Amino acid sequence: MDVVMKYSLKCTTCQEKYAQTYKSQICKKCHGVLEVVYTSRPEGFGFGVSSFWGYRHFLPDSDSYREYEVGFTKLIKSRENKKLFLKLELQNPTRSFKDRGSVIELAKAEEYGYKNIVCASTGNMAYSLAYYAKLYGIKTTVYISDNANKDKIRNIKETNDAEIIKVRGDFTTAQKLAEKHSITKRAFLTGDYCYRKEGQKTIVYEIMEQMKGVQNVIVPIGNATLFSGMLESFKEIKDSGLRVRIPKLIGVQSSLCSPFYDAVESGGTIKYKVPKTDADAIAVGLPTFGNQALSYMKELDAKVMTVTDAEMKKEQKLFYEKYGVIAELAGVAPIAAFKKLELEDEETIAIITGGNV
Repeated sequence: MDVVMKYSLKCTTCQEKYAQTYKSQICKKCHGVLEVVYTSRPEGFGFGVSSFWGYRHFLPDSDSYREYEVGFTKLIKSRENKKLFLKLELQNPTRSFKDRGSVIELAKAEEYGYKNIVCASTGNMAYSLAYYAKLYGIKTTVYISDNANKDKIRNIKETNDAEIIKVRGDFTTAQKLAEKHSITKRAFLTGDYCYRKEGQKTIVYEIMEQMKGVQNVIVPIGNATLFSGMLESFKEIKDSGLRVRIPKLIGVQSSLCSPFYDAVESGGTIKYKVPKTDADAIAVGLPTFGNQALSYMKELDAKVMTVTDAEMKKEQKLFYEKYGVIAELAGVAPIAAFKKLELEDEETIAIITGGNV
């Protein structure tokens, strides 16, 4: 399908609007997070394709896309429960779902003429961005907590010789510094922003392709970019009038870092919470796309819950023993959630988001 997805950008905080030629992912007026707003949509949702780039007509317009092998990961049956299916995002080139968004952000960086990108990360995102930045010939600067996983830091540094700036603080602190760096050093700001979310939404199209009629999908929540993007995709499919079953989306956080869950339970706003979990990929104290995700939850009957670090560690061990593949703690959080919710009689997909430990 040869369709060009023209779009504009809108600030999710002050509603300021920008053309698609605007060379940033944050609002210059209030520094709020921007959102991609498409001026038109093709009919249907691209079912019948067999690759990530088969969904190109649902991605932001760009002449700089390079169709690297990414996405369209396997969906396999669980060896523990016949109703549980596992979507193996750790099959992406850098072993996490982050690659889906990185290929979009790097294309935009090249399109806008940047020679440098900057991001804040807990590990996986920076590794992914550095990997694709090298392919594009673009330098990478990463702001990361000084408590971050040392193996992940090594992976980032060895990929594209990325510049690592350790931060005394968590992801939220690093994100503020990365945003400042993008302005003062003229680097393209990458990370959990609007272009990444558009790339990660393709998980929904693949799920609808691979398993029609699934009842539940469980996904980890860190910055809520993936969770929000999936909710948005399900809403778009629902609003399109397409006669397909929309599964219930269930988000899962660690009980030791659950600002999004706490907001849902209290009916209040999302408040910063110091991350204390060992599941570093979801150790985010203030989710960037949390408020947006909240706005979608009621209409789509979505749910959020927590699991303990001990429950994730148990599932990590079992996952390795049963599949011979290493998954990180955040990656197996959906399996722990499935068992806790007692969904044994409902067809459910657990998104195994990453395998970097």
